[in-house]
Amino acid sequence: MAALIATQARSVDKWSTKFRAAAPERTFHIFGEDAFDPADIRYVIAWNPPGEAFAGLPNLEVVFNLGAGVDGILKSPSLPDVPVVRLVEDDMTERMAEWVTLQVLLHHRQTLQYLEQQRRGEWRERPQPIASDVRVGMMGYGVLAQHAAKILSSLGFSIHAWSRSDKAADVPLYAGKDNLAAFLGVTDILVALIPLTAETTGILDAELIAGLAQDGALGGPILVNAGRGGLQTEADILAALKDGTLKGASLDVFNTEPLPKDDPIWSAPNLVITPHVAAISEVNATAAYVLGQIEAFERGEALRNVVERGRGY
Repeated sequence: MAALIATQARSVDKWSTKFRAAAPERTFHIFGEDAFDPADIRYVIAWNPPGEAFAGLPNLEVVFNLGAGVDGILKSPSLPDVPVVRLVEDDMTERMAEWVTLQVLLHHRQTLQYLEQQRRGEWRERPQPIASDVRVGMMGYGVLAQHAAKILSSLGFSIHAWSRSDKAADVPLYAGKDNLAAFLGVTDILVALIPLTAETTGILDAELIAGLAQDGALGGPILVNAGRGGLQTEADILAALKDGTLKGASLDVFNTEPLPKDDPIWSAPNLVITPHVAAISEVNATAAYVLGQIEAFERGEALRNVVERGRGY
């Protein structure tokens, strides 16, 4: 039973080397590089695969994603009706929580402003609210957001969440489109960790930004996006940072990656840009997760974290 590694990322050799070393008894082919019999392929291991990656694989049983977001797989025109498994493992969850916590604290403790004062040689204390007076809204409340929320809550921040549908939650939860405005209205720092779907594409736009709380302890709202670049309307975010509708932002993802050097958002005020590194898939942990799922599947056990295609995640 062979597996096909299909990705347009430059790290394909890293993945193939790791999978082959971790499971030498199995066969792993690289799409576009290796010759193979399509009938031998039972699994595809993918991240933003080429559109034709799934075509002509008559015995394909499962597709495993190498990242948290599955939009790159679901939009593939050749994807057959087989289970698609999301990557949900502790290493990625911890990394995302680290990044989200860092960005929230950076804006809360006015680090960008102090760095600017440092460049000017200016020694000036700024009024500092306590964390419990700052309302952090988690937009999307899956595994990644829940873990980040626990850490932020332990630091004293007031946490609430929004989800596209109702679900059990350990924080106040606003569910559905009808409750989005109420959620935004009590949010000082918005952390976006929702999946990219047809409904959420471009959702972080001028209208949403205008709905964020303007009466909070920080003196203006903050946007933090580590979900998907397609969630954000970047021209609107740039305009909001320039006119003060947003006091600050941290963006790890963009519509075009790498972000072009001439993109005007590079020079936006009070903006932190990181190059899609919030929760990089660690090779050893990811390989162990995928191989463990394959072994369990071959023992007849149910797959975990299977995507609901109708919902897009």
